[in-house]
Amino acid sequence: MFGKMLMGEVSWKHLSGPVTIADFAGQSAQLGWVSYLTFLCLISISLGVLNLLPVPLLDGGHLMYYAVEIIKGSPLSERAMELGQRVGFALLLVMMAFAFYNDINRLFSS
Repeated sequence: MFGKMLMGEVSWKHLSGPVTIADFAGQSAQLGWVSYLTFLCLISISLGVLNLLPVPLLDGGHLMYYAVEIIKGSPLSERAMELGQRVGFALLLVMMAFAFYNDINRLFSS
């Protein structure tokens, strides 16, 4: 889904943040404990997959660094790793900003 967002096939409005997650958690809890646990499992899996993205601050980014180290035969320079961390941090901030913007927009448009 994230790839489709980057390619423009899916709208960025589908990206949700903590407000939407809390809202859906409340709705699923009203349906019963099975629905609530299913929702929690889906959120947990989604966060796990997100964590494996090749963004340097995330675990997937560390795996990417290890793969580059194996291919290159030596570790990346400190400068390259620092630059990667900064780019990864910026990407995560932009994604979080979109999620919060969408949450606030949904809150006030409803």
